[in-house]
Amino acid sequence: MRSIGLPELLIILGIAVLLFGGRKIPEVAKGLGEGIRNFKNALKGEDKTEEKKQA
Repeated sequence: MRSIGLPELLIILGIAVLLFGGRKIPEVAKGLGEGIRNFKNALKGEDKTEEKKQA
């Protein structure tokens, strides 16, 4: 199985720019990062919001 190389990444980036526009890309990336972070925390059983509220 081949890994994703530079040409494939450039094609994916180009399609993302066409779909979302240049200004929406950072917002989409931020939302995706937060989603991944929340998913990892849920798998670990950690809840940072509860710790912040109690402190």
